[in-house]
Amino acid sequence: MKRTITTIALTALISFFISSVYGQSAKYLNFGGLGTGLYASLEFPVGSAITVAPLVATDYELNKIIIAAKGSYYFDDIFGLNETWDAYAGVNVGWRIESNSNDDGGNFGIHIGGRWFWTEKWGVNAEFGGGSGVLGGAGITMKM
Repeated sequence: MKRTITTIALTALISFFISSVYGQSAKYLNFGGLGTGLYASLEFPVGSAITVAPLVATDYELNKIIIAAKGSYYFDDIFGLNETWDAYAGVNVGWRIESNSNDDGGNFGIHIGGRWFWTEKWGVNAEFGGGSGVLGGAGITMKM
């Protein structure tokens, strides 16, 4: 039963993120693979160097779902990076639901990452993290 609920929740959240892309002033849509699963996030700028993002992640068996909010600070100006590169760090906080365990609960994590855009719209991302939250991954970024 928990697996069905997890699958429905994941599908609904991803559909919401993708349908929201064109209706709001989003900056980045990120999606890809974690070491143990899949993730999607939609970043909104809230300052010249700060973004916030709803995030959803799951393992490949759909036994776990993480729903989180993520905040990132971009070091591009400090490091003197051009528009094709991004370097950032931040925190995430959210909730974890596991279907094969009673270990549901809150999660907290930190992350550091970077992006490189091969066109004005498309890029690759890599992120590393720690804590009980999302632990990072690699994927594709679509710039809005």
